[in-house]
Amino acid sequence: MTVLPADGLSLAAEFPDPAHEQWQSLVEGVLRRSGKDVAGSAAEEALSTTVEDGLITRPLYTSRDDAPDAGYPGFAPFTRGSKAAGNAVSGWDVRQWHSLTDPARLNEAVLTDLENGVTSLWLTVGGTAGVPVSGLARALDGVYLDLAPLALDAGGELDAAATELLRLYQARGVAAASVRGSLGADPLGQAARSGVAPDLTSAVHWAERCAKEYPGLRALTVDALPYHEAGGSAAQELGSSLATGVAYLRALTRAGLSVEAACAQVEFRYAATADQFLTIAKLRAARRLWARVAEVCGASGAGAQHQHAVTSPVMMTRRDPWVNMLRTTLACLGAGVGGADSVTVLPFDHALGLPDAFARRIARNTSTILLEESHLARVIDPAGGSWYVERLTTELAGAAWAFFQEIERAGGQAAALASGLVGERLAATWAARSKDLARRKEPITGVSEFPQLTERPVERETAPGTGATPAGLPVVRRDEAFEALRARSDAHLAATGSRPRVFLAALGPASAHTARATFAANLFQAGGIEPVHDPVSVDASTAVGAFAASGAGVAVLCSSDALYAEQAGAVASALRAAGAQRVFLAGRPAEYPDVDAYVFAGCDVVAVLSSVLDRMGVA
Repeated sequence: MTVLPADGLSLAAEFPDPAHEQWQSLVEGVLRRSGKDVAGSAAEEALSTTVEDGLITRPLYTSRDDAPDAGYPGFAPFTRGSKAAGNAVSGWDVRQWHSLTDPARLNEAVLTDLENGVTSLWLTVGGTAGVPVSGLARALDGVYLDLAPLALDAGGELDAAATELLRLYQARGVAAASVRGSLGADPLGQAARSGVAPDLTSAVHWAERCAKEYPGLRALTVDALPYHEAGGSAAQELGSSLATGVAYLRALTRAGLSVEAACAQVEFRYAATADQFLTIAKLRAARRLWARVAEVCGASGAGAQHQHAVTSPVMMTRRDPWVNMLRTTLACLGAGVGGADSVTVLPFDHALGLPDAFARRIARNTSTILLEESHLARVIDPAGGSWYVERLTTELAGAAWAFFQEIERAGGQAAALASGLVGERLAATWAARSKDLARRKEPITGVSEFPQLTERPVERETAPGTGATPAGLPVVRRDEAFEALRARSDAHLAATGSRPRVFLAALGPASAHTARATFAANLFQAGGIEPVHDPVSVDASTAVGAFAASGAGVAVLCSSDALYAEQAGAVASALRAAGAQRVFLAGRPAEYPDVDAYVFAGCDVVAVLSSVLDRMGVA
């Protein structure tokens, strides 16, 4: 029997501590074999990736990547969480969103949610997209208002909705001390969405009343989703929310509230994406930044930002919507680990219209599984101490603070929105990201990668308010360019009974052409163009008959570079003679007779597919 030493067992005792330079040397060797002759720090930089906001993700993080002291959970700068226990006591608040105009239907939905794991409700009230204010009592019939916090999104009907909600609390005997939630007043957020100049009068009034009569009810919500949905980066989302929060603090303190009381009246809402590390860092950075604002205002202890995270609408796809379940799971994980107080998981069919009961069930159970089965909330700040996360938090906070300062120099959030500064910055970010999406550098599973042309579309009831065109910031979606192409293909299918087709002219044996044939088929299907790969292989003598039988308008050559050199020119000429409107080659551009264009990893897929549909006469 082996007896361990009294001071325990050190598993790494017999191994020398590796130096950073040793790792770099190994990287140099690998890169050299791939044709890149770099050394030292340049070798490490060759493996680094520049992401949005100019942030750089490096291949290795160590203790050399220092970051400011993150402090302790529940204490300034609140990087590690707004509460001392984080989410480790009861987990995060599972907040379900509802946008229904029929009070009875809404009541049925909220009762089902509350009976099955949801702990708070987020309701759209008024307007064309929400339940009428007069129907709020019916919608909340049977809801224990002292147990289930409510977050309202009432837009221009804030006064009527807030008045009715407080009336319901009093009518049902709910003590003021038991009232929790948010009235959702966000005049600057509404201005961002609508383009109408903001008026903070009502928001300030309700904040004053809540501070005096309902200490657990927040009047204001800084909603960063308008900036996220307009294509903004994480830093721009944070910077805009910070400028909005500061504007509200100014208005509330001018009205007579203390900085502490004003901070207590503000809740922040952020988007959580499938990039779980960026989501974690964003929420941690948001708390650090708001703590800095409170510190400058002389109330460092009041800077514990209350956060509501919502899974990103921008990332939700209309095609193959089932994949959205995976995206929202990652986003929920990032939000929970990042320390969000409340998390809303949007149903997987959110982009298609009103969610059905199954979609709402999956949405609420996403949090339940992460909390109850994965035990995600049993550790306070699980990402704390990770050199990568701490560094990313710091760098993101710096980029966000720079954007916040730019907004402040422009006169504040209201002025920056009115002048177009915010819109211009967000548009530039989205334009750059759109290029990555079009080139599939940012792939979208089920849409730009691995689309399923034969899958029946998922249909949902149209959501209320759909079709309204706001005059404010635009609303973008990652899938929008490819969705437009697929819509053209669908219309063609409905009109003619078949989809536009592309003939895969595979040269040589399967071992030579399979990789590129698969690549080409995947690429053209992303635009709704059906690939025809029959027969398995062709040459100059058989290509004409095969192309004619395919019913395709264009063709793409697929094979190895060696076989291209031998056969590409002859086969392309035969295809052109057979009536091919355009002949592509799957591979990097080279000089082959009668080859019109090339498709390859990194090419502008949207431009290629759009041009093909144009040539085929697909409207």
